[in-house]
Amino acid sequence: MTILKFLFAMILSFLPGFLGLLVAPIKSGQDSWYATLNNSVLTPDGWVFSFVWTILYFLIGLALFYVMQKHSKTNRHDRVSAYTLFGLNIVLNTLWTFSFFGMHSPQAAIIVLTALIIVAIFMARSFYRISVPAFWLIVPYILWLMFAFYLNGVIIYLN
Repeated sequence: MTILKFLFAMILSFLPGFLGLLVAPIKSGQDSWYATLNNSVLTPDGWVFSFVWTILYFLIGLALFYVMQKHSKTNRHDRVSAYTLFGLNIVLNTLWTFSFFGMHSPQAAIIVLTALIIVAIFMARSFYRISVPAFWLIVPYILWLMFAFYLNGVIIYLN
């Protein structure tokens, strides 16, 4: 049962990455738009994004797994809050990729990213009530989202 919970948490956490592959620049023909954009001097190489997101999705999945492990020891309100915020986080994370790469709209993407950062902060807070380690596993994700906000903002400014 524990392994199934772990696998379920991982599948859910990697879902935005899997769905993002449909529109991400690694798909043939899609990166021509992104390649024309002026970026921040702090923009990492493409492989860095793949590497970092793989780690972050794993950490998010592990955090969800820790929350799921405490399911029976947590009050209903805290569980509903944590799972709802996690679900909203997954939707917004996916929506950012579609807004930015699919619609080619950094402006729409930064609005989604703003909402995503807020939801991720509330999700971390909600996870904290259930599992302190789960909270700490979400912190790198929030920091990366803030860096992504900067990169997205620079693209809007420079283009």
